Amino acid sequence: MLITIPDVLTKEQVAEAKALLESAEWVNGNTTAGPQAIQVKNNEQIPEGHPIAKQVGEIVLRALKQNPLFHSAVLPLRIYPPMFNRYAGGQTYGTHVDNSIRQIPGTPVGIRSDVSSTLFFEEPENYDGGELCIDDTYGVHRVKLPAGSMIVYPSTSLHFVTPVTRGTRLCSFFWTQSMVRDDGQRSLLFDLDLGIQRVNREFSESEAGLATSIQFTGVYHNLLRRWAEM
Repeated sequence: MLITIPDVLTKEQVAEAKALLESAEWVNGNTTAGPQAIQVKNNEQIPEGHPIAKQVGEIVLRALKQNPLFHSAVLPLRIYPPMFNRYAGGQTYGTHVDNSIRQIPGTPVGIRSDVSSTLFFEEPENYDGGELCIDDTYGVHRVKLPAGSMIVYPSTSLHFVTPVTRGTRLCSFFWTQSMVRDDGQRSLLFDLDLGIQRVNREFSESEAGLATSIQFTGVYHNLLRRWAEM
C-alpha cells in the first residue's frame, strides 16, 4: 500500500528545517549502508545522533503525532528517529530493499521495519531527477512530492532513487514498526477507517447512519484487536 500524505510540514516548518539542515555536517551515506546497499548507494547523510538531526527529527515527529492520515495508514507502534539525506551532481541510490530490523542508536531497542517513509524538503521544480521509484506487483511507481509532503510504503518493497542531475534533493527518511505487520491487513483496516470517517461526515445525523458507524467501528476494532501486536 502506497499512501501520499500531503502537508505533513507547513511551509514555515520546511523553511526552518532546511535552514538547520544546511548548517549540519554531512558525510558519505555509505556509513549506514549494509553490505549490499553499499554497492549501489551514492548520497550524503547527516550522521545519526547529530544534534541537528535530533532537532529536525523532533519537528518531524511532532508533526506526525498530529497527522491523522499517518496514524490511520501506518498504525505506528515505534518510529525510528528520522534521518536525512541529500543527492546532487548525479548522485543516486540503486535498487535495494530496506533492512528488516533497525537498532535505535544508543539504546537496546530495536524496531521491525514494516513501513518506510520519505518526507520531501525541496520543491520538485528545483531539481531534476531524484524520483523515488517503488516496485510492487502493479509495476514501478515514481514519486517526487512537494516540499512538506511524504510517501509511505511497505518496507518489503524494492525501490531506488534516480540520479539527481540538477539542483539538490533533500529528504528525511525513517521506518515504522506498525501494530499490524501485514501490509494487506493494514490496507483493509485503512479502507475500513476511511469508510467509517465518510459515514460520520455524511450520515451521522441520521439514526441509520449512526447505527452503521457504530457497527463498522466495532468491526474495525475487533479486527485490530485480532491482528495487532504490542
